[in-house]
Amino acid sequence: MTTVYIREQGAMVRKRGERLVISRQGEVIDEFPLNKVDQVVLMGNVQITTQAMVNLAQRQMDVVFLSSFGKFRLRLEADNSGHVLLRQRQLREKDKGSLSLPVAQAIVDAKIHNQRVLLQRQARRLDGGGGGDGPVYVRDPGLFERSLRGMLQMQRQAQHTDNLDSLRGYEGKAAAYYFGAIRSMLHQGWGFRKRDYYPPPDPFNALLSFAYSLLLKDVRAAVLLVGLDVTMGFLHEVHPGRPSLALDMMEEWRPLIGDALCLELVNRGSLRPNEFVRTGNPRRPVELGEAGVERVLQAYGNRLSSRMHHPLAGPGGQTTLQKAIILQARRMARVIDGRETVYEPMRAR
Repeated sequence: MTTVYIREQGAMVRKRGERLVISRQGEVIDEFPLNKVDQVVLMGNVQITTQAMVNLAQRQMDVVFLSSFGKFRLRLEADNSGHVLLRQRQLREKDKGSLSLPVAQAIVDAKIHNQRVLLQRQARRLDGGGGGDGPVYVRDPGLFERSLRGMLQMQRQAQHTDNLDSLRGYEGKAAAYYFGAIRSMLHQGWGFRKRDYYPPPDPFNALLSFAYSLLLKDVRAAVLLVGLDVTMGFLHEVHPGRPSLALDMMEEWRPLIGDALCLELVNRGSLRPNEFVRTGNPRRPVELGEAGVERVLQAYGNRLSSRMHHPLAGPGGQTTLQKAIILQARRMARVIDGRETVYEPMRAR
């Protein structure tokens, strides 16, 4: 998928022939052939003409509106009535409740597994000298090992629980161990003590939140693409305005895409704590800034374009991470409509 991010504040997006044209104050600043674009993301104060919106919707193109710092605002969605029977089945399964616990357990099990794999990869990198004098290092190896053991214990307990509330509790405890281990690998300049996102109080939390916002928009797009109701989840409770199913399906990808991306940016020194903007605004005390946003978007696009094995990818089984997210949404749809009996999340090897 080719994603066009439009971040120039005050820009206007128009359709001109078979091209998408971005201008500001009457001057064209960029343009793209429409047949090469799959997703358009408008960030902040960016306008789009009605003609362009209608044309993009008719092409079933994903159009997403984010704030300038990555918070989801809305999505332009074409007519999705062709999937009404699947959504009806989804609602029935949600009401019955028979799918909720097994699907949620599968997701939590894969998430904790993927978190542990990511931590072990980081440890091997550091043990092999990859940390050295760089910005990431194991400050407390004892804490790191205790975190891995604690996560494994929570994973085992989650596998055997018989209710969603305790499952969420085990997931939360595993996450506390996980982010404790990540803290042990970060320089104190990042100010990271725990995962805290309302609002992010330090540069690393701000980086995580931005990466997760990008990931959520793509998981949400995949859920809608296959015809599921994005609000009817299994692990996350249903609340008005909450994309519960997208949040469910995002969990298995957080370590593989969001967390791995953030650690990669830190490991390589692509982002440093002093480059973040201290706003003085209690609602958003720390932001990436223009340069930081550009680097994250570039790295995120590169990561989604990287290839991996997926059993549903066809001959050879190789596909991009972007397409693998869609394949996982299709897996979920098959479980909901009864074609599959078990949901199989993506698990790192």
